[in-house]
Amino acid sequence: MNHHTAPTAELLALEQALWHADTRYDPAFQQRHFAADFFEFGRSGNIYPRADCIMQSGPPIQANLLNMQLRELAEGLIQLVYDSVVTGTDGRLQYANRSSLWSRQDDVWVLRFHQGTPYQP
Repeated sequence: MNHHTAPTAELLALEQALWHADTRYDPAFQQRHFAADFFEFGRSGNIYPRADCIMQSGPPIQANLLNMQLRELAEGLIQLVYDSVVTGTDGRLQYANRSSLWSRQDDVWVLRFHQGTPYQP
């Protein structure tokens, strides 16, 4: 991958911001970075349209994001893959393989798609 065309640090920071309450529940952040056609295949198996993902409040998320890797699929289109380990409300650890598709739109990186697939280590 050409790291001059893919701003690795910026995309990693944006992905991590989705897991932090101060940005995850900030409507301005979400409106700016969720593409109009965004949707998610959740770890639960449910499909979430953009409207369901724009939230103004919620519980803090205790998550470790591991093995983050970027793949440039085309100019201005990046796939970010990683593993998440989330502490559930019951205290149990929930593991998922994650994939996000980010595209460059009007000089802003927007999230087009996200998928979480559960796994057991």
